[in-house]
Amino acid sequence: MEYQPVIGLEIHAELKTDSKMFCDCPNEPEPKEPNVNICPVCSGQPGSLPVINQKAVEAVIKAALALNCQIPQFSKFDRKNYFYPDLPKGYQISQYDKPLSEKGYIEINNKKIRITRIHLEEDTGKLTHPEGVDYSLVDYNRAGVPLMELVTEPDIESGAEARQFGQTLQMIFRQLDISNADMEKGQMRVEVNISLKKNNKMGTKVEIKNLNSFRAVEKSIDYEIERQTDVLDAGDKVAQETRGWNENIQKTFSQRTKEEAHDYRYFPEPDLPPLAISAAQVNQLKKELPELPQKKKERFKEQYKVSDLAVDFLTSQVANGKMFLAVFFENAVSELDNWLKHRKKDIDEKKRQKLIKLMSNYIMTEFPKYVQANGKGLEKITAENYAEFVDLIDKGDISSSAAQMVLAEMFKAGGDPSHIIEDKGLKQVSDKDSLQKIVDDIIKENPEPVKDFQAGKEQALQYLVGQVMKETKGQANPKIVGEILREKLEK
Repeated sequence: MEYQPVIGLEIHAELKTDSKMFCDCPNEPEPKEPNVNICPVCSGQPGSLPVINQKAVEAVIKAALALNCQIPQFSKFDRKNYFYPDLPKGYQISQYDKPLSEKGYIEINNKKIRITRIHLEEDTGKLTHPEGVDYSLVDYNRAGVPLMELVTEPDIESGAEARQFGQTLQMIFRQLDISNADMEKGQMRVEVNISLKKNNKMGTKVEIKNLNSFRAVEKSIDYEIERQTDVLDAGDKVAQETRGWNENIQKTFSQRTKEEAHDYRYFPEPDLPPLAISAAQVNQLKKELPELPQKKKERFKEQYKVSDLAVDFLTSQVANGKMFLAVFFENAVSELDNWLKHRKKDIDEKKRQKLIKLMSNYIMTEFPKYVQANGKGLEKITAENYAEFVDLIDKGDISSSAAQMVLAEMFKAGGDPSHIIEDKGLKQVSDKDSLQKIVDDIIKENPEPVKDFQAGKEQALQYLVGQVMKETKGQANPKIVGEILREKLEK
């Protein structure tokens, strides 16, 4: 590639706290009406004084620890001065030269993407521009919401890598339970800085703003690489500017030129004290960290020997700080081990691994039908009953189609799978002696398929198996039926 993409990201995430950053107004993600969660502090009234939200500070430190950042012993807030209608004070309380953390990294595909800093600030309000009128509407419900900003070094080299970085970050924030990080709701916002380098000579940086999905992050970067390449190949210069992303036509578009950096006239926030962060406080927060996604993935592969696909799926869903499918899976494996001991049979590790794989496969293929992205739907099915369910499948007590019916009932009403099988008459017949006469009758009634099979037509056997299944109303074990037919017809 003649040009090398140089990409850095700025990512904002609204923090999941009960109150706003500098006042006690509710931090409500989706208020029903505009301008209901406001007070003199977050609406910028003269004489009002801010107070630091301790939980928001702790949330940023937790994120920093999870992302391998350094935590300084001293931090402070600053005023970032600029005017915009949804910024009622005329300045934003943010952090400039003494952020809460710096110099971290995330490792993706054995590559470290460095994090310059993570700092804490307040969010602005929200402007709405109705069509056909000469005014705009402002909603201050979001003004003052705790906002964490993460800035990376320009270590990213493609749209796909940027997307993976963002998705990894989102999962970590959710696992820490510090942000819902829902991009569609504006709870996590991404801005891209991108230039093209040639022969180690840096190109002009372009900013892409207002990206509200990881797909948009990836596609806008891919488009911008192509656009800037065409500009340079034509002998022109790339303009330093801010661009937006048009999802409908899959192109970036110019919003404003940016010849030089804004002078925000930062100075220390006079109404807030500096923060002294002790090693004891940091160590206490470190103890509160959950097992992080990458560590959990590595442990699952080592401990349970499940596929990469299964590991990614089990760890992909997070709600209220828990990877609920991963938690359910681990509890179910523990119950499965107890169930195997209860059977009082020696189960070798190979057999156990087969059952664990079966367990993960059903979670991947069937659970999405019943479990929502926030974990709702798991309330009635217990890990103990699920372990028994998998054991019953392995023993041949139910067919695959019956298993889906049993699982549906477990999600709907709960209950023991054995009782569901009995109540609905779904028990699979695997006893050879019980099936011998039925198989003999089917052979007598179907001479032509019998001749076809004996003449080498393998599909004729499947027809005969189907006839037995029809006769037994689906309760015969098709594998056992096939074995009996072969024994009888290959003599």
